[in-house]
Amino acid sequence: MNVALPAPWTMERFLAWADTQEGRHEFDGLRPVAMVGGSGRHNRITLNIHAAFRHRLRGTPCSSFGPDLGVRTIGNAVRYPDALVTCTKFDELSKLAPDPIAVFEVLSPDSGRRDRIQKTLEYGGVPSIRHYVIVESSGVGVFAMHREAGDAPWTATSLTGDDILALPALGLEIPVAEFYEDVDFGGDGEVA
Repeated sequence: MNVALPAPWTMERFLAWADTQEGRHEFDGLRPVAMVGGSGRHNRITLNIHAAFRHRLRGTPCSSFGPDLGVRTIGNAVRYPDALVTCTKFDELSKLAPDPIAVFEVLSPDSGRRDRIQKTLEYGGVPSIRHYVIVESSGVGVFAMHREAGDAPWTATSLTGDDILALPALGLEIPVAEFYEDVDFGGDGEVA
């Protein structure tokens, strides 16, 4: 017995479909993938990343966005990073960021493998992305990947709360501790 497999979705079909959904989804290049909601800690870290960019990018052609603006990756996948920076002007009704330079993912308990492996490969296939930064949410720590050009291999650095995250493609340096302002990492009231 032959069973017809459903045809893979197109990116255009996904974007139109995603507009009608209550929950959030990414597109893996073949089908929609549900995104699990984040915690208060995840949200606070994401807001801190955006706050760190807000005043540093003021007066430049660059802006930070996320998590509702997508990034088109290899295989026409669409990912929604927690934060991204682009220096390209675009129609703000667009659903995809043009030429993202930096992409940030805040890890959730269920996203580690996808963010560390699958998205590293996908973001690596986007020539404009020069920085991919994975921010821990279970403790203070950042795994930062940088490359000089769109086809160069990533250079990776692990950072702690005492370190400075260098983003040379943007001409910025940000203390890692800023991403963790007012974040509570335990029942003992410890706040970073």
